Amino acid sequence: MYGEFKNYLQKELKAIEDAGLYKKERMICSPQGAEITLADGSKALNFCANNYLGLADNPRLIEAAKKAMDERGFGMSSVRFICGQQDLHRELEKAIAKYFHTDDTILYAACFDANGGVFEPLLTADDAIISDSLNHASIIDGVRLCKAVRYRYANADMEELEKCLQEAQAQRFRIIVTDGVFSMDGNVAPVDKICDLAEKYNALVMVDESHSAGVVGKTGRGVAEQFNCYGRIDIHTGTLGKSFGGAVGGFTTGRQEIIDMLRQRSRPYLFSNSLPPMICGAGIELFKMLEESDEIHARQQENVEYFRTRMLAAGFDIKPTQSAICAVMLYDAPLSQKFAAEMAQEGIFVTGFYYPVVPKGQARIRVQISAAHNREQLDTAIAAFIKVGRKLGVLK
Repeated sequence: MYGEFKNYLQKELKAIEDAGLYKKERMICSPQGAEITLADGSKALNFCANNYLGLADNPRLIEAAKKAMDERGFGMSSVRFICGQQDLHRELEKAIAKYFHTDDTILYAACFDANGGVFEPLLTADDAIISDSLNHASIIDGVRLCKAVRYRYANADMEELEKCLQEAQAQRFRIIVTDGVFSMDGNVAPVDKICDLAEKYNALVMVDESHSAGVVGKTGRGVAEQFNCYGRIDIHTGTLGKSFGGAVGGFTTGRQEIIDMLRQRSRPYLFSNSLPPMICGAGIELFKMLEESDEIHARQQENVEYFRTRMLAAGFDIKPTQSAICAVMLYDAPLSQKFAAEMAQEGIFVTGFYYPVVPKGQARIRVQISAAHNREQLDTAIAAFIKVGRKLGVLK
């Protein structure tokens, strides 16, 4: 059978490559940072990592990870309800809950698992999930695993959301689910208005904070801080793999009874190994750092404003953003790949996104700005964008 299947796969892969859409992975031989070293020894500036606060190679976090590994070992070798938890797991969960002003937290291997494991334990076929059309793939997959009735509204469209809520009155319980920051466009969900509608139509609210935590809000504490919605959001999910150190690990934080039920029934939690001690140790140290000062977050925000202002002045079409994501619109899929390849020749790593990651005709270069970028690096990237933009006819 595999010979026949192999021929099919080869044809499909060839078609992807011929269309200029084949994804290739770079080999990095250095820590993740604003500047990285490649396998051939060359250097490049990295503008496509989710390293929003620039902490992926932070010495303080590395030392905390080493200390945790020395004191608590390398791995847990089991799930928590079988072999128990370490004190580090509960300490990290409490730190996350404090950061988001919630009751409690449950840790997962990744936010993909958190989103995949949140709906099925809480909702049945008698209930309704109302989801933003641009929600992350992990939310979509999580919804698919649940038997609840599904509703979908256009991105951040409150009129459509209200219509969905009106229809969903036929169900027992309702939950509105949205990304805090939409990863491809960089826009922030209007969570204050979502909470207003939730209260009007008696619905729960869940927000995926993966791209918003550490970035939006006065001190970077996400959409609840941004819109002063503390106590109005029932469930937050998020990751330790972006702003919060850039390693691995996900979490769900929110109402006590919800977290308690997830501990009893959430399959990715019950059937996956606990986070390694080093991840927990570094995570605990991370939240101590964020409590001490807003300096890193403030620098990241300054960098975004600087980059965006100068790119707009150069004539690029950039979607509005309140986050660390700047979507440079090109609209043509092969062009986005050629543009990214040309930028790599200039020593700048950015990624072109195209269908099915974004809608057809909406290809773009997604630039992610970090607190680790200095002004010289930002200017170098902007100059490269202008050079390539003129070469490829994006700029006149």
